[in-house]
Amino acid sequence: MSSFRLLLVSVLALAAIDTATATDSLVSTEWLESKLNDPAVHILEVSVNPGVYERGHIPGASNLVWHTDLVDPTRRDIVDGERLQELLRAAGVNKDSTIVLYGDTNNWFAAWGFWILDVYGLGEQTRLLDGGRAKWEAENRPLSPRPRRAAAGNVTIGEDRQSELRARLTDVVAAAEDPSTSALLDIRSPAEYSGRIIAPEGVQELAIRAGHVPGAVNVPWGALVAEDGTFKSADDIRAIYAEHGIDGSTPIIAYCRIGERSSHSWFALRHILGYDARNYDGSWTEYGNAVGVPISNPAGTIWQGK
Repeated sequence: MSSFRLLLVSVLALAAIDTATATDSLVSTEWLESKLNDPAVHILEVSVNPGVYERGHIPGASNLVWHTDLVDPTRRDIVDGERLQELLRAAGVNKDSTIVLYGDTNNWFAAWGFWILDVYGLGEQTRLLDGGRAKWEAENRPLSPRPRRAAAGNVTIGEDRQSELRARLTDVVAAAEDPSTSALLDIRSPAEYSGRIIAPEGVQELAIRAGHVPGAVNVPWGALVAEDGTFKSADDIRAIYAEHGIDGSTPIIAYCRIGERSSHSWFALRHILGYDARNYDGSWTEYGNAVGVPISNPAGTIWQGK
């Protein structure tokens, strides 16, 4: 075989490996229902609306409360690795468990949970349920009000990957001032992006200034999903981002208001497309309140969206 053909075969093989890795992180409702009695599959619900888990959840699922279990209780930060390991072990998760996350509200907070587990080195054994709780319920799949009771697990938190998967305010400011460092992706609504509003209707405004990070392109999270809440195909998502200049050739930073919607888009970028992407969980709540940072506001409503 010629050296060119050997090279081509190697490239195609690597591409196949990358594709498999990128898509293995997503599972269907059909697959999950077939695994409900599999002791190696551990299901975690991460919903935001109170009482959802208690009223009925996927049988065998444990509950993680987003605003208490996955964040630090005394400072604005993500949960530390030691505490996360304690929670997962208490839920019965083992080193060899396949972890499946799902939740309400478009899977935003489940995607946040996935991002947290990936940050702490558990991404390879973690999956996201495509379509989340809404699709599971729409298909009349089983729900149970019984809390999971399991023996303590032995899962061990892996290497801390915050520098690889998490963006900070300084990273975002650097990208605003020098676009060659990272592509900025604002996944909020066009009204938030333009500065006409600071937060979606009915949601508390947490920033005092409206607009977006200079240089950021706007691809709302909803552009990536079908009517049933499942992700569109990788080819479709790749084309959507390419139309806005996001093609994976430059590292990407995704942000929203508090980091949960951007976790959903980050998942698509990193785990469906295989792009180098980080989630900025400080998002507009931090950036819109920061002193000395540049802001773009096409609507001309800098202060409190007025």
